[in-house]
Amino acid sequence: MVASTSELKTLFASLDGDADGRISAAELRVCMRATLGEDIPAEEAEALVASVDADGDGLLCEAEFLKLALHCDAEDEERTRGPREAFAMYEMEGKGCITPASLRRMLGRLGNEQGVGECRAMICRFDLDGDGVLSFDEFKIMMSA
Repeated sequence: MVASTSELKTLFASLDGDADGRISAAELRVCMRATLGEDIPAEEAEALVASVDADGDGLLCEAEFLKLALHCDAEDEERTRGPREAFAMYEMEGKGCITPASLRRMLGRLGNEQGVGECRAMICRFDLDGDGVLSFDEFKIMMSA
């Protein structure tokens, strides 16, 4: 999810506990754990800092942090573009999810005729929240199975 610049600036300020205008690789790890749920190794956090650390001080100023965050958002968007396009092909009803009927229609277009009951059963296997439809995250799991 792409965050706005003002949201990123607020996040930077909250990470900059001593208000010196800089955050360390350790503080970046805390940020990634809190915002993305990712626990990255210290070495990876240090490499991320180094990748945008223009002045070589081993710390990120606000501008460097914004550059890193926007770069990571762009990479995330690129990584999910293919799956999102595929999801959109199956999600034909504008509901933001794949229903048994929309799955049946798309499979039919692909030459794989299935009944609604069969499509319901296919969805059920990957429907983690039990709502009878597939969200994008559930669809990604189904496609990787």
